[in-house]
Amino acid sequence: MAMTIVEAAPGITGGVDTHLDKHVAAALDPLGRLVGTESFSADAGGYKALLGWLEEFGQVTKVGVEGTSSYGTGLARFLRRHGVEVVEVDRQNRQSRRNQGKSDPLDAVEAARAAISGRASGAGKTKDGAIEAIRVLVVAKRSARQARVKAITQMRHLGFTAPDQLHSRLKGLSVSALVTESAQLRPTRSTDPVTAATKASLSSLAHRIKSLDVEIAGLDEKIEPLIAAAAPDLLALFGVGPDTAAALLIAAGDNPERLHSEAAWAHLCGVSPVPAGSGKTSGHLRHHQGGNRQANSALWRIVMVRIAHDPETTNYFERRVKEGRTKRDVIRILKRYVAREVYRHLPRG
Repeated sequence: MAMTIVEAAPGITGGVDTHLDKHVAAALDPLGRLVGTESFSADAGGYKALLGWLEEFGQVTKVGVEGTSSYGTGLARFLRRHGVEVVEVDRQNRQSRRNQGKSDPLDAVEAARAAISGRASGAGKTKDGAIEAIRVLVVAKRSARQARVKAITQMRHLGFTAPDQLHSRLKGLSVSALVTESAQLRPTRSTDPVTAATKASLSSLAHRIKSLDVEIAGLDEKIEPLIAAAAPDLLALFGVGPDTAAALLIAAGDNPERLHSEAAWAHLCGVSPVPAGSGKTSGHLRHHQGGNRQANSALWRIVMVRIAHDPETTNYFERRVKEGRTKRDVIRILKRYVAREVYRHLPRG
């Protein structure tokens, strides 16, 4: 029987369990043996102290970090600036936690072991360029849009339950007409307290919506030039608008080269096929339910636009349905195709 010899990785491998106020680090030697654990503050001084502590054991080759897109963002940026390879580590699985217990030092050790063994090998997002600027602006825009939808829903319900005269005045109006009409309401002109209160509430919500419209328009003025500069080819694709382009770029990050293949990108977007058969249904495939849901939703919107307005896509969709495919299956196929097309137009560092 042939014996396989696995060479130990050179240098020290670190692992970090990140939190809001402190990070817990672990260090493994080239043979994977634990040489120490320590806690550090989650700030610039703590990052420097953490790296210095790891370097006391030897040259640091890589560090596995949990939460590179959240609590570990600052640490990951610091380590990359100092030439240390950062590996993105997923949360420890539940079965392992039940068997081994749960603590911050144990999580840090697990992160280091995931990095040294190669179980975790993905590079985290750098979050240091134009895409990160787009992401933080989109956060504000998404919040403003959600607040706008909520205010419109509240206005509709107030209109349904308003006193008869006010209800008749607002019934059947479009959203823009409802906002315009409600903004002009004068509560002080009503002697009935319920009518006056309803008018006051509708007027307040209408002015809020107008303010949110201005806010959203201002954010769009900042977001769209960034998208056009980062990925002009992506915006040129049929069915891709600023919102869908932003979602796809955010999923890819400032360093899309970390996505080593088009298949990896499809997996990230949740449109890669996975086996879902057993027995008589062997060979059946479905899309996995994970991945970036915002990117998945963006691909769905692109497909819907193409089915409605692109003759080639419309003909393909109708032909596959006539062949016996369900509409849902055809949409899945088209999402996979669009993911492949989008991958070729992602910005490359």
